[in-house]
Amino acid sequence: MIRSLPLFLMLIACGAETVETTTPAPPVEAPADHPEEQPAQEEAQKETTLKVSFVNLKDGDTVTSPFTIEMGVEGMKVQAAGQVVEGTGHHHIIIGPVGIEKGVAVPKDETHIHFGKGQTKAQLELEPGEHKLTLQFADGNHSSYGEVGATTITINVEK
Repeated sequence: MIRSLPLFLMLIACGAETVETTTPAPPVEAPADHPEEQPAQEEAQKETTLKVSFVNLKDGDTVTSPFTIEMGVEGMKVQAAGQVVEGTGHHHIIIGPVGIEKGVAVPKDETHIHFGKGQTKAQLELEPGEHKLTLQFADGNHSSYGEVGATTITINVEK
């Protein structure tokens, strides 16, 4: 019986369960055309293609007051305010301070001029001197498209 004890212990040891360890596979990224990712990609695409511009003015121009401003946009369509429609918006001119943070409503006062009827051309009268003008594009609720939907120039106004 003493001789069979070591054999018995060896059989038990050999029959013991083995535990395998596996390294988890790295997470698999969803393909670019995965439906859940499309809104984020579309938003990024919109932001990279949105561009606003002063059509008839450039940084450093000297103008005589009153003067005409022509407002341009690429990557979206101009539409009157009141209804939020994807891919559309309208212009605002900010006199003095620069742009409005994305998602924040553009205020309406003497230095924040709204073109909520979808205007792309306007007459502006400013006192003589140097002025910063920011063209800010926003949605139908006047919520700013942020930095990507803004451009700022400095002009000198003469009487």
